[in-house]
Amino acid sequence: MKQLLLVFLGGGIGSMLRYLVSKSLNTHFQYFFLGTFLVNIIGCLLIGLILGLSIKTNYLTPNQTLLLATGFCGGFTTFSTFAFEKHSLLTSGELIHFSIYLIASVVVGIAAVSFGLWLSKLL
Repeated sequence: MKQLLLVFLGGGIGSMLRYLVSKSLNTHFQYFFLGTFLVNIIGCLLIGLILGLSIKTNYLTPNQTLLLATGFCGGFTTFSTFAFEKHSLLTSGELIHFSIYLIASVVVGIAAVSFGLWLSKLL
């Protein structure tokens, strides 16, 4: 139960921060979502730092890692986890799996958005 609360707390804070950053920065360019781009890149940096610290040292406890990586980064952006997983596949030499996962994630993600938009028109 404690782990669920940590994820809930971190996710809530990450989501609120993502909303504030995106709301304040996404209107600056017509065809580039600066806020979304920045939270995705910052999230990638943070999850790399958090998981790197967690794996390499005992600097973070498992509960702190859960709060920060799964909770905060998951709420702040799911792109950070996506990028970390791709990095793991690349560094382990899994080029075919990397390619399949990357292409499938992007194509299916865009298809799911399109499908959701189509469904919303039916409701």
